[in-house]
Amino acid sequence: MRPITDVAETLGVPTEFLHPYGSDAAKIDLKLLGEPRVRPNAPRLILVSAITPTPAGEGKTTTSIGIADALSKIGESVCLALREPSLGPCFGIKGGGTGGGKAQVVPSNRINLHFTGDLHAITAAHNLLAAVIDNHLHFENELGIESRRVLWPRVIDMNDRALREAIIGLGGRTHGMPRQSGFDITAASELMAMLCLATSPDDLRERIDRTVVAFNRSKDVVTAGQLGVTGAMLALLREAMMPNLVQTMEGTPAILHGGPFANIAHGCNSVFATKTALHLADWVITEAGFGFDLGAEKFFDIKARGAGLDTAAVVLVASIRALKMHGGNAVNELSSPDPGAVERGLPNLEKHIENIGHFGERPVLAINRFGTDTDEEVAVVADFCERNGIPFAAANHFEKGGEGALELARVLIEQAEHHSTPFHPLYELSDSIPDKIQTVCRTIYGARDFAFTRAAERDLVEIERLGYANLPICIAKTQNSLSDNPKLRGRPRDFEVTVRALQINAGAGFIVVLTGDVMRMPGLPRIPRANQIDLVDGEILGMG
Repeated sequence: MRPITDVAETLGVPTEFLHPYGSDAAKIDLKLLGEPRVRPNAPRLILVSAITPTPAGEGKTTTSIGIADALSKIGESVCLALREPSLGPCFGIKGGGTGGGKAQVVPSNRINLHFTGDLHAITAAHNLLAAVIDNHLHFENELGIESRRVLWPRVIDMNDRALREAIIGLGGRTHGMPRQSGFDITAASELMAMLCLATSPDDLRERIDRTVVAFNRSKDVVTAGQLGVTGAMLALLREAMMPNLVQTMEGTPAILHGGPFANIAHGCNSVFATKTALHLADWVITEAGFGFDLGAEKFFDIKARGAGLDTAAVVLVASIRALKMHGGNAVNELSSPDPGAVERGLPNLEKHIENIGHFGERPVLAINRFGTDTDEEVAVVADFCERNGIPFAAANHFEKGGEGALELARVLIEQAEHHSTPFHPLYELSDSIPDKIQTVCRTIYGARDFAFTRAAERDLVEIERLGYANLPICIAKTQNSLSDNPKLRGRPRDFEVTVRALQINAGAGFIVVLTGDVMRMPGLPRIPRANQIDLVDGEILGMG
């Protein structure tokens, strides 16, 4: 690895705005955004998304890194803007989240574990607010908080299904008021979303202040600002607000910051990180989690709309493995050649391409090649793209690094420089909440309709009464299907989405729409990835 000071120099970061965390990582001071941009060219933001993935993912991060390294190889000024990994998936089913093969951000083990402590800081600040709420209940409860209507759970950065529901405050009068509560994973914390969507430290303060944490006995909201703890939370988040600078294996600058999941949150890195990268480089490569139906829809309708961002191009990542899965093959059969299954899986790809068009964009399709892919299988996708006029490139960055993504980079440059159009949101904020949900369900998922449970209907009445109906929506949905049923592969049709609850995230600035059986606290698989990780002679093994 290059010294992090050299990486910062490549981007033109003045030393007074760089806070090193050792020799291989650094924080970038947000005050840099107040300085004039030194590069003459207008920056271009590239969004990387994907088709509906297999359980192991289709390589959005790996592809993002490959594109950045390829652009750097041909002499372009480029910076990545990615999310930080969560310990939950690292120890769960996916392992590390820093890319793979020769397309990785480094130091990968450090990034995958504690890194610079951002997720721990968010966990601590979130739980401080939870502790203050229970402390308020324990004493005079001057705000009249209804103990059965506390909305702020606790969080932990770990998959732990046993903590989804919990009874707290047991043990007698001195231990607090007994009540039902639970834990979310830190990636689903509303505070995580607030930090990732904030446009300045003052904006983050305002977001925390207005966060709805409970209802009182008069059925009015109680906010975090009323509890007087916002300043202490910001103190815990002082370092965590600053984006982290690292590099790829080929020395390309990479800014990593924030880590919301796209199935239970909005799935994008921080606005701080994206704007810092745009301030420093001509090309910025970012990603949105899971398939386009999840992270990318929220990128456009929540992040880009709120932060005034626009994309020069969208890269849609597909893998032959995922297409074979959508073509009917079992997950354990995806390494066996089967061009017919690839052909049968194309409707899933076709739907994601349609979805990108709903935002006024035309995608560049990238096949992330695996070692088991055959030329015949790749040709099926190439023929599909040629028939439909979709720019296409197969990339082998996993094996060859930036060299393996040069063709993809050239296709991307052509698209961004000559065919870019401004995006437009899918719905208007003035639309009713049911209309917003219906628009996303029908247009993006391909549903026939949606239905509220009685609990969701009650939530809707309350949200409208309280005046939060003009917020965008953040739908929590399974990542394994375009529908809310994880077993429906390919391109499901004639299905209905079940909305079981609505939650006010006033600080984040959206309404969470819970569908199907999706949980905000994942569980570990039968054999977690943690069983393969070890420390041998001071080296961490098994994380990748």
